[in-house]
Amino acid sequence: MASEAITSADYIKHHLTNWTYGQFPEGHEQAGQWGFAHTAAEAKSMGFMAIHVDTMIWSLITGLVFLFFFSKAAKKATADTPSGFQNFVEMLVEFVQTSVRGSFTAKNDIVAPLALTVFVWIFLMNLMDLVPVDWIPHLSGWIGATFFGMDPHYVYMKIVPSTDPNATIGMAFSVFFLVLFYSFKMKGVGGFMGELTLMPFQSNNKVVQALFIPVNFLLEFVSLIAKPISLALRLFGNMYAGEMIFILIAIMFNAGLVMATLGGFLQLGWAIFHILIITLQAFIFMTLTIVYLDMAHSEH
Repeated sequence: MASEAITSADYIKHHLTNWTYGQFPEGHEQAGQWGFAHTAAEAKSMGFMAIHVDTMIWSLITGLVFLFFFSKAAKKATADTPSGFQNFVEMLVEFVQTSVRGSFTAKNDIVAPLALTVFVWIFLMNLMDLVPVDWIPHLSGWIGATFFGMDPHYVYMKIVPSTDPNATIGMAFSVFFLVLFYSFKMKGVGGFMGELTLMPFQSNNKVVQALFIPVNFLLEFVSLIAKPISLALRLFGNMYAGEMIFILIAIMFNAGLVMATLGGFLQLGWAIFHILIITLQAFIFMTLTIVYLDMAHSEH
């Protein structure tokens, strides 16, 4: 999409805008109706209830890729002479099991499969960041212009779901709901509320302890809410920044031969370094998921 027809600012805005489906606001000629946004301004005006279609599509695609290949490896697993892919899957499963054993002290059969799903799915979503930033937008623009008569500048397609806070917050709150569920299940309502109100400040004097309750609750509640927020924003912030750098480097390819050559080296270098970020962010999300669930199972 980087061309002389649009400015660098338009190029950046285009690549950072999601393909959005939502309700048009008041003042729009289609006010009250649902449809796809044709501009970034329309997408923004649709508000909280709008759906980022590209995030949904690529999240499902990467999830299905994970299910397909891992189920295929499980069906063809053999104890005789395992294939290279089976060895890879077994190595990955063993890596996740080691992480769970090291961070999870209780017994829960759902934690290891959850950790494996979280790690691989987030890794695959992050891996989409290594696809050159213009390939899919160009293809989407060509399809929109050829088959639907749309202006390719207003055809949006972000292919990295983890650069969308809606996706990262959704995953983080899914983990948070599991934390709340097991906190109530393992400790009971009284035990969990006791953790929120009777720590960290304690006293043998009941009057003083009663005075500590609102302070303890405020501190513990902030700590509890910080868990999903930290999960979501850490992943989103790192991946969004990485995508932005790729976009800025791509602009250099329209600034002459020298800048294009420099941009090529920068893009290669950043892509190699970004592999570490992609893997690290998936690992951190998985590890914190395990740790938070361990805390939910622990009684203080």
